[in-house]
Amino acid sequence: MFENLTGKLQGIFDRLARRGKLTEDDVNAGLREVRLALLEADVNYKVVKDFIARVKERAIGAEVMRSLTPAQQVIKIVHEELMATLGDPSKVDLSGPPPHVIMLVGLQGSGKTTTAAKLALRLRKSGQRPLLVAADTYRPAAITQLEVLGHQLDIPVHSEGAKVPPPTICANAVKRAEASAYSVVIMDTAGRLHIDDEMMGELERIKQLTRPQEVLLVADAMTGQDAVRVASDFHRRVGLTGLILTKVDGDARGGAAISIRAVTGVPIKFLGVGEKTDALEPFYPDRLASRILGMGDVLSLIEKAQTEMDQTQAMAMGQKLLKGEFNLEDFLAQLQQIKKLGPLSQLLEMIPGYAKISKDVSPELTDQQMKRVEAIINSMTREERLNPRIINASRKRRIARGSGTTVQEVNMLLSQFRQTQRMMKRLGQGRGPGGLMSLFR
Repeated sequence: MFENLTGKLQGIFDRLARRGKLTEDDVNAGLREVRLALLEADVNYKVVKDFIARVKERAIGAEVMRSLTPAQQVIKIVHEELMATLGDPSKVDLSGPPPHVIMLVGLQGSGKTTTAAKLALRLRKSGQRPLLVAADTYRPAAITQLEVLGHQLDIPVHSEGAKVPPPTICANAVKRAEASAYSVVIMDTAGRLHIDDEMMGELERIKQLTRPQEVLLVADAMTGQDAVRVASDFHRRVGLTGLILTKVDGDARGGAAISIRAVTGVPIKFLGVGEKTDALEPFYPDRLASRILGMGDVLSLIEKAQTEMDQTQAMAMGQKLLKGEFNLEDFLAQLQQIKKLGPLSQLLEMIPGYAKISKDVSPELTDQQMKRVEAIINSMTREERLNPRIINASRKRRIARGSGTTVQEVNMLLSQFRQTQRMMKRLGQGRGPGGLMSLFR
């Protein structure tokens, strides 16, 4: 996400850096471009106006003008003010005696049902015992969808069919949680328009009967300014305690994520970054600000690796890499480990400076290239993967046919693999850099 905004901001800061010592006119011109970039990213006008005013007040003062690296000081100020706009990090409130009740609300199609399952899975991993509640009795198959997700994740679902009123279903679910020692109740309510008075009244009745600790609005980030307006209206009626922005991975503009906290005063708690049930990330303003400015997000990348990757296998692979002893069988195993972390394009966004050196490489192309590499290796025999040197011209033609690629692509992979082997061996001996990322260029 934020590809367009990140690229524009980096271009602005690069131009400021080339000027060396900055004048007030330079700063003003740069901030005008920042203002335009934020507005084009669908950030709320008032949020942009306040943000630019705060940055300008600091940027034209002694803090920047007397600095030895004025452009870097401007970036630092923009980063700090962006974090202030995004607000402080906020966790789900699980204080007090269980069961802790969480009510999910939002418009139709915002992703509440899948988000409920994602949240339940995340809380279970942290030691909670969740109970999902199918309280959407209006959308066809909504109850079935939640039951299927619950079955896949081995998380119980409380449902009473489509004829029982949602407030009654939710109240009964809380009683069941109390009787069966469930620690968290997650209520998936029906999607509704914020202007539908009767449906909003139903949410108020559910809240009155279940007394939820958290009322979380699930909002589609791709709706931009509409998400901000919806959040404001829901907050007035039911008193939101937090927000979950979904479909963030598909939003190139990202304005809703920047605007929504500043406009509503309600903290963002999670970001939905994909369709898989584990694709729900805690919201960290400092990390998101770094990603927006192209500084990467190494902490999130490390956390993903620690959660998803086999640490023992990774250590063993590291030793083989440094000795230059790894083969294509090892590399295929590593590709499959990396795939657990999510799309490669998303992972590369977390690497500091990657956005700057990859302006001409689309994320889709990067992911497609990874799939082609995997297809080529899968089309080899085990003997060929263990000893690529035996791959002659006829074998290359067979591998190309089997993988749906060309002989030239097979040759390129083998050539880059040999180069990487040599580089890693030299690195292990302290004689130079190297890396497997060359295979995706």
